[in-house]
Amino acid sequence: MKFLGIIPARYASSRFPGKPLVDIEGQTMIRRVYEQVKKSKKLTEVIVATDDQRIATEVLSFGGNVAMTSDTHQSGTDRCAEVIANDRAYDVVINIQGDEPFINPEQIDLLATCFENPQTKIATLVKEIGTPEELFNQNIPKVVRNTFGEAIYFSRQTIPFLRGVDQEQWLKKQTFYKHIGIYAYQVDTLRALTQLPVSILEEAEALEQLRWIENGYAIQTAVTTHETVAVDTKEDLNKILKLFFNK
Repeated sequence: MKFLGIIPARYASSRFPGKPLVDIEGQTMIRRVYEQVKKSKKLTEVIVATDDQRIATEVLSFGGNVAMTSDTHQSGTDRCAEVIANDRAYDVVINIQGDEPFINPEQIDLLATCFENPQTKIATLVKEIGTPEELFNQNIPKVVRNTFGEAIYFSRQTIPFLRGVDQEQWLKKQTFYKHIGIYAYQVDTLRALTQLPVSILEEAEALEQLRWIENGYAIQTAVTTHETVAVDTKEDLNKILKLFFNK
């Protein structure tokens, strides 16, 4: 199978405008993401998808591939779909977050293995939750899986709820998973997903993947042991500098 890695990147982030171009110890964030993704053993090609010429110019400056896309897209999924709209060269698209400058390429390769099963249409990663801080943090989406490893539901609330068990005992009684926001889709499935209207559950939780479940799509999951560190705010950037560069 041929896997295309797409890194959606937009300049107009509400919480951190221009973050793809922020300097992280001598390299822009988008360059660090791109070079990490290129280390994947599964990807045939990597493309940055952006609506901003400044980002495109930066990607080209370090020899990366870039595709200009519309500035009206509501999600990275829609941006990926535009890139692949008329391209029949790839079987699977992997949508990689553009704000994780130290993404582990092994996570990309793990996600790709989900498509060894020809029935897989969509796949994503999950990671076991190990601390109460993560478990009860409503900014961290949680996921419940069935016995086949498919996602049943995603929520910002802690799921499943353990009736009759004190919260401090939950991690001892149940394995909980958080969602790692990297997706892969068969190309035809990706095109179909962008035609679906916003769903009731998606609006309720503000989680795009619920639209797919609500419309009957199975989302295969794989369990990663690698942590991801995303940069959503300037405060997150400071944490990155401390974590990786002792700044």
